[in-house]
Order: sequence, then C-alpha cells, then structure tokens
Amino acid sequence: MSYEYIYQAAENQAEANTLLLLHGTGGTEHDLLDIVQFIDPNANILSLRGNEPEGPMNRFFKRHGEGNLDIENLKYHAKDLYNFIGALATEKGFDPAKVVPIGYSNGANIAGGVLYLFDNPFKGAILLHPMVPFRDGTMPNLTHTPVFIGAGFNDPICAPSESEELKTSLESAGSPVTLHWENYGHSLSMPELQAAKGWYATAVG
Repeated sequence: MSYEYIYQAAENQAEANTLLLLHGTGGTEHDLLDIVQFIDPNANILSLRGNEPEGPMNRFFKRHGEGNLDIENLKYHAKDLYNFIGALATEKGFDPAKVVPIGYSNGANIAGGVLYLFDNPFKGAILLHPMVPFRDGTMPNLTHTPVFIGAGFNDPICAPSESEELKTSLESAGSPVTLHWENYGHSLSMPELQAAKGWYATAVG
C-alpha cells in the first residue's frame, strides 16, 4: 500500500537524518511538521498520512477498540511501512539508515511494530505515548537503535506498566532506551518534546 505524504529534502539530503513523522488517530501528515524545526531543523522531512481509515479518522492500522490493537493488521502495515521507506529512499535520495521516526500514539505504535520485526530498522526512534505492539515471537537485534519513550504517569490509554514493559522488551533486544515521564495524560507536552530534543542531540545527532 502507498501513503499520502509530505517530503522536504534538506540541503545535504544524502547525509542528513530523515525525520519520519507519524501522527496519532485522526491526524494528518501536517500535524507534527513543527516538531522537526524544534528537534532538528537540518533534517529531511518525511511525514505520512495513515492509510487504514477508521470512519473519518486516519490511522496506520486497525484496532478492536481503545487500546486494543489488531495485531495481525499492525504486523501487515509495519512490514509495508518498512518496505515503503526503503523504496522511497531510493526514489528521493535520502539514506534509509538515517531515518528516525517521531511517532505519537497510533503513529508511535506503527513505528514500534517496525522495531519489533526488523533488525536495527532506524537510526533511532522517538515514541510518544506508545503501547507494546506485540507479545509474541522473537525480538530482532536493536543494538544500534536507541529509543526515546515519552510516557505519562496518568496516561489513561497507556498505563505506566505498559511503558515499563515496552522499555524492558526493547532493552532485551539490545536497544539503549530512555523512558521519560510527564503528568499530561496521553497528550503531547513541551517538557516531553524538550526531553526528546535533548535525547536526540546526544543519542542520534
């Protein structure tokens, strides 16, 4: 499957990181664009629109209800996303080894799905309010893929135990994981983004 997307190349496209923006449920490819200027204004931008709609809302994969992921559909779309990035990198000229997803909620979960299926698929990953994508199968090698998890102590969708389980699971695959906590529920917050920016500068650069 394909995606509606925005791609903006940096001046040094081939050498730059590419920030892959993955919105939350009901969002669009425009939602997270401002975050790029905050995190890394010198990066290429690849922002996708979810291609698995739920009524009028854009999503990246199906669900059975709030917080209840359709695992097989998530696996399908995670594999499809991985292949799409590789093909688009060849077409546009960015380095697929320097892709860093910034995913929020549903977007964080599709990025997490890719992390659970492929060896070191990204240079790093910023997952904002994600869930554990799968609890079956063998974890890949993530030794060279640092991950930032933004979580909420009072998140009504992703319980603290879910965030801790995700951290432990990724670490078991060798990923250096930073788990950052705030108290803004399931919402994005400036303190969370500031922490992600600091992590990106040191862990990914």
